Amino acid sequence: MATTMTAAQRRERARFAYDAFLKECPTNQLLARLSDKWVSLVVAALAGHEGPMRYSDLGRKIAGVSQKMLTQTLRSLERDGLVARTVTPSVPVRVDYELTALGRSLSGLLVAVKDWAETHMDEVADARTKHDAAAVGSGQK
Repeated sequence: MATTMTAAQRRERARFAYDAFLKECPTNQLLARLSDKWVSLVVAALAGHEGPMRYSDLGRKIAGVSQKMLTQTLRSLERDGLVARTVTPSVPVRVDYELTALGRSLSGLLVAVKDWAETHMDEVADARTKHDAAAVGSGQK
């Protein structure tokens, strides 16, 4: 026998069911973070490296990332539990980053997306060229 729920009961139940299509849902916000190119590249760099990486090594590995953006990305990944930060007191201080178990569970997906982009970039470039040529020919911009 099906029971009827009040609107308040439905709202309460919905609080516990994540739906990334809803803007207010925390999973929507998490997907926004994970789709950031710097997040993908940091996770892929850490996944492809044996052991932890120093900040400077990450900066050299990821072309074009500013210090500010790398710092912000690493902090957000640490906050989300995807990256662990280890500080070793020395002169100068040594800071290492590595994926946590949660980060490693995500890394396969992000590395696969990076690999797909590298593999299919020529096809995407061809499609863009054809699309742009057709748009110019039809008067669209």
